Amino acid sequence: MDAERRQAELIEQFSAQAAALSSAPQLAALVLEATSHPALFAFSELLTLPALSKLAGTQYASSLDLLRLFAYGTLKDYKSNSSTLPSLLPDQARKLKQLSVLTLAESTKVLPYDQLMQELDVSNVRELEDFLINECMYSGIVRGKLDQLRRCFEVQFAAGRDLTPDQLNNMIETLSDWLGTSDSLLHQIQEKIKWADTTSELNKQHQKEFEDRVEEAKKSIKADIDLRGHDDFLSESGGMMDFEEDRIRPKRRRQPMA
Repeated sequence: MDAERRQAELIEQFSAQAAALSSAPQLAALVLEATSHPALFAFSELLTLPALSKLAGTQYASSLDLLRLFAYGTLKDYKSNSSTLPSLLPDQARKLKQLSVLTLAESTKVLPYDQLMQELDVSNVRELEDFLINECMYSGIVRGKLDQLRRCFEVQFAAGRDLTPDQLNNMIETLSDWLGTSDSLLHQIQEKIKWADTTSELNKQHQKEFEDRVEEAKKSIKADIDLRGHDDFLSESGGMMDFEEDRIRPKRRRQPMA
């Protein structure tokens, strides 16, 4: 976070300086200062400054091309176009090598020494390892492990570089696709939640109807039991009364037969 804040502060500083300048030589000198600064590794925002666009079409237009190279290119790109670009100062050459390492780390996390020496124009392993340790890891733009046995640099972290316009468009397209997929998924989830709520409400209604029917059945059974008990009691009482009446009623004497 401190490194990002430092980048933002430097960009703001150079932007303010560019806005205060008007002549092409001064603006070219500002590009030289920015591309030589040891702590600045992002340049695309400077490319968008209206003041620096004044360099186009002048004898200092190559300074604007050099700034664009520092934003998106590598040392190998510079060597391929060196005839049309300003000569590099030592600080600029070191910076472009650092940026080249970041570009390589974007595509793979295991960088062979042979590839690095070719890309960075380094002649031996000792010089390469010193550069990776002193100029890359100590500066905080990369973290990793030097594997002398396997002759490679294992990248654990690498700072991001400026996105080219094509990369930015691809990222916007990818994010748009992701947003569309997310919206569709969210709609499906909402429909599932709605269906679950409806189902839950129906289940509650069915449960309530079932409980009401059970309660009605209980009441009906209880009323039937109460009614049957009362009728049985009356029936049993009537039988006892008939028995008692038969017992106390005087028996008639049988008349003697003539």
